[in-house]
Amino acid sequence: MHFHHHGYVSGDPRVQPAAGVGVDRPAELPDVVDVLIVGTGPAGMVAAAQLSQFPDITTRIVERRPGRLAIGQADGIQARSVETFQAFGFAERIIAEAYRITEMAFWKPDPADPSRIVRAARTLDDPAGISEFPHLIVNQARVLDYFAEVMANAPTRMKPDYGYEFHGLEVGEGEYPVTVTLAHTSGPDAGRERTVRAKYVVGADGARSKVRDSIGCTMAGDKANHAWGVMDVLANTDFPDIRTKCAITSGAGGSILLIPREGGHLFRMYVDLGVVPEDDAGAVRSTSIEQIIAKANAIIHPYTLDVRNVAWHSVYEVGHRLTDRFDDVVPEDLGTRTPRVFITGDACHTHSAKAGQGMNVSMQDGFNLGWKLGHVLEGRSPESLLATYSAERQVVAKNLIDFDKEWSTLMAKKPEEFDSPSQLEDFYVSTAEFPAGFMTQYTPSMLIGEATHQELATGFPIGKRFKSAPVVRVCDTNPLHLGHQATADGRWRIYVFADPAVPGAPSPTTDLAAWLAEAPDSPLAATPEGLDRDAWFDVKVIYQQEHTSVDIGAVPAVFKPAVGPFQLNYLEKVYAADPRADIFEQRGLDRGGVVVVVRPDQYVATVLPLTATAELAAFFAPLLGERVTGRA
Repeated sequence: MHFHHHGYVSGDPRVQPAAGVGVDRPAELPDVVDVLIVGTGPAGMVAAAQLSQFPDITTRIVERRPGRLAIGQADGIQARSVETFQAFGFAERIIAEAYRITEMAFWKPDPADPSRIVRAARTLDDPAGISEFPHLIVNQARVLDYFAEVMANAPTRMKPDYGYEFHGLEVGEGEYPVTVTLAHTSGPDAGRERTVRAKYVVGADGARSKVRDSIGCTMAGDKANHAWGVMDVLANTDFPDIRTKCAITSGAGGSILLIPREGGHLFRMYVDLGVVPEDDAGAVRSTSIEQIIAKANAIIHPYTLDVRNVAWHSVYEVGHRLTDRFDDVVPEDLGTRTPRVFITGDACHTHSAKAGQGMNVSMQDGFNLGWKLGHVLEGRSPESLLATYSAERQVVAKNLIDFDKEWSTLMAKKPEEFDSPSQLEDFYVSTAEFPAGFMTQYTPSMLIGEATHQELATGFPIGKRFKSAPVVRVCDTNPLHLGHQATADGRWRIYVFADPAVPGAPSPTTDLAAWLAEAPDSPLAATPEGLDRDAWFDVKVIYQQEHTSVDIGAVPAVFKPAVGPFQLNYLEKVYAADPRADIFEQRGLDRGGVVVVVRPDQYVATVLPLTATAELAAFFAPLLGERVTGRA
């Protein structure tokens, strides 16, 4: 955590000094804003938390409820999401309160007596070690609480505006072209409408999104044909794996996905209610909690479930639906204008809950969009950057739906319908990287370079998330994870993996450092006067030598930027390989040195040789924009 550079901090360092629009922030929702976010679900709160780091951007997030969410439906937190929590500063705290999944058990009919179930297999949750972070279970409401804390502690002092319902919008002209109609939902003004004008609007208002309807997007996909009862309960049971994630298939028909919850007692069961008849007309949704419990007891025979308390329950029908676009630019307008209205999360994609993907993918929607809006509104990047949101995230959502169709179909199969006795667990293990959130790979665009030099860093695939690895920080000799030092502050990361020369000696690393610091076409040259040299670009160097062989005094100044009003040299950007787990070896880094550029949302943007300064300048030129850099 970086602080004291503006003077001594005696309080909680997570509370950043108020700045920009956070100084004397009005309590009431203003009439004019830069960004209006509709809905405080996962996607909306992540986008808001990211935008809260931009002091000069007025962002407000409205919610029809009168206050915070008390009980959330989603609870599965994949490792990619925990990486994101680390960037926002609360991974350790949420891990401490969450349930951690390490194994999954598969229960099936006993071959000797199919009326009984027996444990048939166990699998590790992450057998390949694809992340250093765990797979967690924690209530969605707590996730939102943490993001709300990030917002409140940010320079903009952002807080949700509760008690406003979205009624409609119109996109026109002018500086604030989107006119949004809202209505108060509670208090003496309940029902009264008011308007807010915005430069951009983000619809994070769920599967029944009114923002989606207002821009003419429609959901298309498979009709729901299978129903599940879901319940969060406290119970006594003789089922031995009640505190282990389980897939249970019954010989009598039906299945259960069991998810232990945080706290040591609570657990969730997704209980198979069977195929929904064509003429059901929603009748299955009236299935009572007593019927769900009775069905669960029938499936887990010979074990029994004595439910003592029901925290929450619902019935849902599995459907897989996707919108054709995630913004307000219709096909005939492509290339002629940039988006003004965006939709995220369940407003764009719906699917079953059993793969634990909804909240996770939605948060990545918000992370992807938030920094892009910040860069455009601050003048760092041209408006064309915003078109990449729909282009990137729609593909991810389509892949998610394809995966979830296969998983939810397998979960609903009867024992005799499987191709092999181990088909379900085989699928779970073989596809582990996808649900964990690590199969996303963005294709070449203005944000993603071609894989021309991929062989220089085979462990950092271009377009995929930057996979962390151990290093040693030179100034204080601390062993740590390199990726964990990248916070969600909206900055690009430029990782310079040095050649074998010692720091300061003539070498490609030294030449690159001089170019970054002095060249007019260096991306750092775009940083406005008056800001710290690392305000827009976080440049780190990783030497191949052990930390004891790195003379930090000889390290080029660009890797030790002067920051804050006292212009203090920031020494924590200089690293060395950890001999116990050499990052050069672990990530396939060329010993001649390599530059790895990483986006603000942690995805690898390009890989280049140390000498490829022209290519590095060319990559950033369209992202920085003429009005920022003064370049033609």
